[in-house]
Amino acid sequence: MLNFNYYTPTKIVFGKNAESRTGELVAAQNCKKVLIHYGSASAKRSGLIDRICASLDEKKIAYVTLGGVVPNPRLSKVYEGIELCRKEGIDFILAVGGGSVIDSSKAIAYGLAYEGDIWDLYLKKEPPKACYPVGAVLTIAAAGSEMSDSSVITNEDGWLKRGLNSDYCRCKFAVMNPELTYTLPEYQTMCGCTDIMMHTMERYFTLEDNTQLTDSLAEGLLRTVMDCARTLLADPQNYNARAQVMWASSLSHNGLTGCGTLGDWACHQIEHELGGMFDVAHGAGLAAVWGSWARYVYREKPSRFAQFAVRVMGVEPQEDDEKTALLGIAAMEDFYRSIHMPTNIRGLGYELTEEQVRELAYKCTYMETRTVGNFKKLGKKELEEIYRSAV
Repeated sequence: MLNFNYYTPTKIVFGKNAESRTGELVAAQNCKKVLIHYGSASAKRSGLIDRICASLDEKKIAYVTLGGVVPNPRLSKVYEGIELCRKEGIDFILAVGGGSVIDSSKAIAYGLAYEGDIWDLYLKKEPPKACYPVGAVLTIAAAGSEMSDSSVITNEDGWLKRGLNSDYCRCKFAVMNPELTYTLPEYQTMCGCTDIMMHTMERYFTLEDNTQLTDSLAEGLLRTVMDCARTLLADPQNYNARAQVMWASSLSHNGLTGCGTLGDWACHQIEHELGGMFDVAHGAGLAAVWGSWARYVYREKPSRFAQFAVRVMGVEPQEDDEKTALLGIAAMEDFYRSIHMPTNIRGLGYELTEEQVRELAYKCTYMETRTVGNFKKLGKKELEEIYRSAV
């Protein structure tokens, strides 16, 4: 078990009608004026934005609003938000939405504290040194950004999707009412369940040994999300299933399921390039590439995949770890199909050309300046093979 730091400063307010406490939570931050940042018009049509505004009015907190965040949030919207906040004297960013809105809010908050071009931070030209405070009212259980140190933004110039991680951007609070996810379409719900699982699976597939407690936490979370995903297919307004998935979203990406391990994260990097090129839904993109990645790397430590197969997927142990591992990979893909997620890139609606395969691998290695993954180091050649096998 490796040394680790575990830092989770975000206050969670969870349950029915939790959004009514938003004004109280913002007031505790001693701010003067808030940007309410959200995605589609549904946040307004549902009355959620009005309820949040009323909660802020009750505490006599000024605010302005900025909607229009899209999945795979855009750098152009971040620039727009920074400009608006500076004009209006904003000192707190309130994200109302899912991971895309929270990531966009974090980027705006970084930008307000940075005198240069915010994209420089996402390109790792220099590390962030400050960030304006951010809070979240969660409406989609998926990305876990409400408790993570991560923000991912897409730059339309070149369609590069890049992430930035630091403790500066961690939300001061997250308001989590599972009822706000009742109206999500099935596809979005299942993409969210896949994303949640992948955040833990990226941490689970490690070369480390002696991680029994962390493994048990991860395995329990994965089994719970799988069970709840099946429930939500039949009963989309099942409160308990929605609540379990929403809480799993946070726990899966706040570091808990990776304490003492060195995570892999290759699948996320592989998918980010698909998201940049084709604007695919993140969870669906992860499901589309996971099996190809797993079959490419499992021989680095078949026992790890065999453990996953038995403890998470319920596979009967075979005569050797390799056979058990392969059955586990197949079982995971069967689960994806059962919740209507793709297991290859064709399932996303795209046929990759050889030129696109090379471009994806080239961008994934940051123009051949890095490898990705820790379970198995992957360079451009290896990534090309994974993209080809995922077609």
